[in-house]
Amino acid sequence: MKMKTEFFMAMIPPTATHQEKKVKMVNNKPVFYEADELKTARQKLLAHLSRYAPKQPYDCGVRLVTKWCFPRGKYLDGSYKLSAPDTDNLQKLLKDCMTKAKYWTDDALVASEIVEKFWAERPGIYIRIEEL
Repeated sequence: MKMKTEFFMAMIPPTATHQEKKVKMVNNKPVFYEADELKTARQKLLAHLSRYAPKQPYDCGVRLVTKWCFPRGKYLDGSYKLSAPDTDNLQKLLKDCMTKAKYWTDDALVASEIVEKFWAERPGIYIRIEEL
């Protein structure tokens, strides 16, 4: 039987992305580091993800379905969010955190991804992982 993991993390999704790393010069060489906002986003995601981590990490090809649900404000519940951050940037940080939380042995196993972002009455991140 194929393994499947599915859950919803109720939260205001972090908008800091992996692209927001900072650089400073040390001895005339660039040194990259995470800004405080990115560190906070990483910690928030890891805290939520750790609650739902599978007992055994996936070690086969998987499909990752992610629905980012941002507080709707003036927008209709369920309407697509057509502004920043970009889905690919959101996914990079999320997948890095999922790897650290041992959802899979290597994030290269994610061979199929479906990513959407919405305005929602109930903010959070819906995640489904299914074996291919």
